[in-house]
Amino acid sequence: MPEYFSINGARRLEGQVTISGAKNAAVAIIPATILAGEPCILENLPQIQDVRSLQKILQKLGAQVEITAGGCMTIDPRGIQTRDATFPEISSMRASYYLLGAMLAAYGEVELALPGGCVIGARPIDQHIKGFRALGAKVYLDEDRNVLRAQAARLRGAEIFFDVVSVGATINVMLAATRAEGTTVLHNVAKEPHIVDTANFLNMMGATVRGAGTDEIRVHGTTKMRGCAYSIIPDQIETGTYMIAAAATRGDVIIKNVIPTHMEAVCAKLLESGARVMQGDDGKEFFLRVTQTERPRAVNVKTMVYPGFPTDLQQPMMAYLCTADGLSVITENIFENRFNHVKELRTLGASVNVNKRIAKVKGVSNLRGGDVYATDLRAGASLIVAALSAQGTTRVHNIGYIDRGYEYLEQKLRALGAELERVKG
Repeated sequence: MPEYFSINGARRLEGQVTISGAKNAAVAIIPATILAGEPCILENLPQIQDVRSLQKILQKLGAQVEITAGGCMTIDPRGIQTRDATFPEISSMRASYYLLGAMLAAYGEVELALPGGCVIGARPIDQHIKGFRALGAKVYLDEDRNVLRAQAARLRGAEIFFDVVSVGATINVMLAATRAEGTTVLHNVAKEPHIVDTANFLNMMGATVRGAGTDEIRVHGTTKMRGCAYSIIPDQIETGTYMIAAAATRGDVIIKNVIPTHMEAVCAKLLESGARVMQGDDGKEFFLRVTQTERPRAVNVKTMVYPGFPTDLQQPMMAYLCTADGLSVITENIFENRFNHVKELRTLGASVNVNKRIAKVKGVSNLRGGDVYATDLRAGASLIVAALSAQGTTRVHNIGYIDRGYEYLEQKLRALGAELERVKG
């Protein structure tokens, strides 16, 4: 039997927790080091499964990769010889598609197995392909082998308008454009914090990327980049998960190493629900303090592209609202299949009805323990939040999904007073 978390709930979370480096930034920046052509040192990397998977992927390509104490990774891409990235580890994680933009720019060709990752609905890469083709690449899809091949003797700058706002396409085409001749202008781009972080890293390597965090990004191509040392930003989604968990357990938690401006949408909804959220600065770093003493009020939540409420926190937020006073309405505007956790929440006594992209959550007085199964990373986070607030013992299975995105989860929660243990199957 695989590992699972056993959680004795209904215990108030109290104390301090320090947020790790951002998963979504790390999985873009690690492939981007290929562009340097020289060793790079990445700091504040989260020790999570996706980072370890990318380490193995780069090593299989021929790079030298070493992880040292304190979340540092040294990557030397000079040993990469193959352009064939079709081995099984590639298709096991969604973010491996950033190798497309990085390898196309660095080597002029790449063959990549189409990636997988969490099952949360169709996440096509048509906008990525559109961007690469606009830069002058020839892109072929081998449907029989489930492999994508891109080639370009020379990339040229272009004006590219994305049909939909896509984080992945924004980053991938931005990576490719760093080596294109002339200027590339990307319109209708995503604005998430990890896009800004990736752009900052590219600039540290010698690229010229302007406008990240706005609707338009300009990339002035360069022929050579360099190695550098770079520290990853704190994880916006991990921050939000602990904020929500604190409120769900009627707790009092100080969350350190955060960027408060990244959390404004989450803060607004927690405040609306009756929680208290305070921002502070201890002279070294910012922190947020979340306290909740009463049953939360029902609120309506609509997921939006940044700076709106993040889709990655919709599931934990639903777990919190399961015990709110009244009816909450949650509208999922980003992914069409991100309510897989609802069935599991119902197992714990939640009252949730789903109609297409809208979930109506009728608050109950208490959730109760039971056996639940994570279906993706953030669904797993929602089950952790629910289990922490539920009466009795909950066993959360399929925790491999959770390990993909949360560093030292059980240690951090136990330090806050949770009764949680990882049980070997």
